[in-house]
Amino acid sequence: MLRFGILSTARIGRELVIPAIQDAEHAVVTAIASRDAAKARALADRFSVPHAFGSYEELLASDLIDAVYIPLPTAQHVEWAIKAADAGKHVLCEKPLALRADAIDAVMEARDRNGVLVSEAYMVTYTPVWQKVRALVAEGAIGRLRHVQGSFAYFNRDPANMRNIPELGGGVLPDIGVYPTMTTRFVTGMEPERVQAVVERDPDFGTDIYSSVKADFGAFELSFYVSTQMANRQSMVFHGTEGFIEVKSPFNADRWGAEEVEWSNRAHTESRIFRFQDSRQYRLEVEAFARAAAGEAVEIVTLENSRANQRFMDAIFRAAGHDRWEAV
Repeated sequence: MLRFGILSTARIGRELVIPAIQDAEHAVVTAIASRDAAKARALADRFSVPHAFGSYEELLASDLIDAVYIPLPTAQHVEWAIKAADAGKHVLCEKPLALRADAIDAVMEARDRNGVLVSEAYMVTYTPVWQKVRALVAEGAIGRLRHVQGSFAYFNRDPANMRNIPELGGGVLPDIGVYPTMTTRFVTGMEPERVQAVVERDPDFGTDIYSSVKADFGAFELSFYVSTQMANRQSMVFHGTEGFIEVKSPFNADRWGAEEVEWSNRAHTESRIFRFQDSRQYRLEVEAFARAAAGEAVEIVTLENSRANQRFMDAIFRAAGHDRWEAV
């Protein structure tokens, strides 16, 4: 049983990940830490968690904890991932792990010198939805893949929300731009060679609020847009010579719509819809992490994978400054 400690009382933890850990096999939440001891105790009581700490350092020093989940603001991820690894804890850290690819190098060094597992929490890679898409593309169900098209948008202008605060690592690309890039790489096993991009920033917040991206993978192209100030939408389409695959509710499975994958042949004379009932993507993520921490050979998001995805994001930001292709 992998005993988790939670660093902070952040919303994603209390609403999605803590319930998933408590529901998972081979994992349990043993402690919650906050800089406000009363908040930690209140959240611990809500989920019948036995221990609460008034600082992150106390939790990391505890022998009651085997692993930590980090849902802190993005700008603090690298710092606390390294501190947790140096405390001998396995680390599951919310995405994005870092705001620059080279910052992940220090996390990799901490992982290696302490012999612990560190993984970025891309829950989508553990779902049967995306496993099915990868299998369909691999078996040639749409022929030769030519184009991937994606969108992810929501509306949030709350000045107190970390997504709108540059110092905390806010912005649309760090928050959700990482999903079209990670899932495309996950499905195809390929890396982008060059990118073009447009990035728009909010004049009040200073964060990026819209981006339109075109990426050349050599064998195919990826185009996607993301925004924090547009109507809610998410979609991913894989278009090939012999058909296409559309992923419904691709990133927030079961919360933005049905968990479905639609395949159609070239002439639209044959189609299939693959439905997945309540895949519980956060639970699947936790269970895979726990098994990997126990030494089982299971597929997880490695730091090497995270660094490659962040190189993609770094190139997008560089490309936004001019009209030329930017090498990844």
